[in-house]
Amino acid sequence: MVGPLVSTASLTADLRALGIRPGTTLVVHSSLSSLGWVIGDAPAVIAALTDALGPDGTLAMPTHSGGLSDPANWVAPPVPIEWHSRIRAEMPPYDPAITPTRIMGAIPESFRSHPDVRRSAHPRQSFAARGPQAAFITDDHALDCAMGERSPLGRLYDLDADVLLLGVDHDRNTSMHLAEYRAHWPSKRSTTFGSPVMIDGARRWLEVEDLDFDDSDFARLGEDFERDTEAALIGRVGAASARLMRQRVLVDYAVDWIGRFRR
Repeated sequence: MVGPLVSTASLTADLRALGIRPGTTLVVHSSLSSLGWVIGDAPAVIAALTDALGPDGTLAMPTHSGGLSDPANWVAPPVPIEWHSRIRAEMPPYDPAITPTRIMGAIPESFRSHPDVRRSAHPRQSFAARGPQAAFITDDHALDCAMGERSPLGRLYDLDADVLLLGVDHDRNTSMHLAEYRAHWPSKRSTTFGSPVMIDGARRWLEVEDLDFDDSDFARLGEDFERDTEAALIGRVGAASARLMRQRVLVDYAVDWIGRFRR
């Protein structure tokens, strides 16, 4: 069973019926396989999102490349300790034009290389965007603030963006990481992250201190958000369950929730 046959036109109609408004800014987390048999695959989904937003709308997606990280922290799979120093010395540096996404799905992997898409400079937690607000979202992504105030998530909050979960659950909802930066809980801590980057024309292995992220409770947080606020519009896009919500409402709720429930 491959699911229903869907197209750019039918997906656009479903997105509009869900509540996507032309001219808005939208950050999307997605699963291509959840939508059914899509005529044209990932580019067709991107076209539908673009059509639903119209020429004045801005489309954004996380385009993370977690493989550009310290091999000492790799667990899926780990590599031998004696390889670590060579990997750090020879791993190609992050290049927003060519570095592939990792474990993000086919839609953001396709989107990052589309014409007129801008991608932020963070080697692990980049975001890509296209539309009138793309430069504002992606420029000046601080290397020591992957998903906080000085990141695209912070700029999306400034723009009062919407969040679309397209065939995925809240455990993929990166906007909750912005709430982690703002919230306070007893075990909150930072850690050291390393990645290869280009600085002043030279490759460097750069280590920075940043928040030690934790998405293990995001699914429960999302369930409580939907129950308590009734702020998520829930429907179907193709064969997928879809959720649409204002990022500010979500983040503000999550800041309070994390402060109350994390230890």
